[in-house]
Amino acid sequence: MSYLGYVAAAYAVFAVVMAWDWLAPQLQIRRALGRARQRAAREAAQARRAETRAASEELIR
Repeated sequence: MSYLGYVAAAYAVFAVVMAWDWLAPQLQIRRALGRARQRAAREAAQARRAETRAASEELIR
């Protein structure tokens, strides 16, 4: 009786789990960096709008 099929399946499952254990954190890091970049861009845009608003109010006085 050969156990080759069972051993090959066990190694295949092991390889899939190890790949997922490497890939999942990579995807989480990528999403977190994307959210941080979006937040920084939003804050920068708000700061630019506030500066523009302040400058236009200064010209009115």
